[in-house]
Amino acid sequence: MLLAFDTSTAACTVALFDEGGQCVAHSDETIGRGHAERLVPMIAELLEGRRPDQILVGTGPGSFTGIRVGIAAAHGLAIGWDAKLHGMSSLALLAARADAPGRIAAAMTGGHGELFVQQFEAGLEPAGEIANLRPDAAAQETDAPTVVGSGAAQLVALRGWGEARDAFPSAADALRLPASLRLLAPKPVYARAPDARVREAA
Repeated sequence: MLLAFDTSTAACTVALFDEGGQCVAHSDETIGRGHAERLVPMIAELLEGRRPDQILVGTGPGSFTGIRVGIAAAHGLAIGWDAKLHGMSSLALLAARADAPGRIAAAMTGGHGELFVQQFEAGLEPAGEIANLRPDAAAQETDAPTVVGSGAAQLVALRGWGEARDAFPSAADALRLPASLRLLAPKPVYARAPDARVREAA
């Protein structure tokens, strides 16, 4: 069985897939903060004693704290279960929520009023790199008719055209991602430097 989860946004999302790739259980909760307290109980409730042999964890970009919580939990569970561990793109997982034909843009609110954005072709193949941009710049850089995510409405309003869909990622879509976006190294993709920096030794 495969366990997938993502904590890159205000949502905490967990899904379980059988050997055939069918989603047999999933849970999506919008919690804002508190991923560290809620993630492991959500996983336990979903598994009901079952033990996955594969884990997929969202690698970001998104909330620095959320990403770190999710990846740390994934590594701990992988060790405890002797499970294979891979990362998956949180923006591609978000784009999967649009379920629209043609090009899709994922737009997630980030720090300092900026947006994390990336465009995807049909089949969720990347149509460009991950970018961390001011909303006006993001509006100029995207041409997808459908924009999904917490930053979608702002981007579409600035652009003056397109359809905005407010949504969070759902782990139930994990196996819809192409292999190139769900066989990533299980380490954070921040897309910008963290605000907090480690003080250098004198």
